[in-house]
Amino acid sequence: MITPSLTQEITELHADICSALADPTRILILYALKEKPSNVSSLAEVLGISQSAASRHLNLLRERGIVDSRRDGQSVINYLTDERIIEALDLLRAVLTSKLKSRAALVEAEPKSGQ
Repeated sequence: MITPSLTQEITELHADICSALADPTRILILYALKEKPSNVSSLAEVLGISQSAASRHLNLLRERGIVDSRRDGQSVINYLTDERIIEALDLLRAVLTSKLKSRAALVEAEPKSGQ
């Protein structure tokens, strides 16, 4: 049985993950980590952002359980905890692409003013 408190907890977890995905830089970090688990300086270089900015974004993603890290000698390597997050992002992109195509079709179908 799903209790109201369980429903509330699930909703809050869902909102936490969604808010972590609400920043374009964090989305780019996730796609970069899908390609190759990396340390913060490599991510910063690949994305063209400062190391401190990359570190702040990674900390939030770790807090939300989307990214984790492991020590590899002197480096700390960041990686996705579950690659299904990329599937979710890809699905959202597909939805957005469909919406944009639909809007473009509507704009093209509108009569030109003065005609």
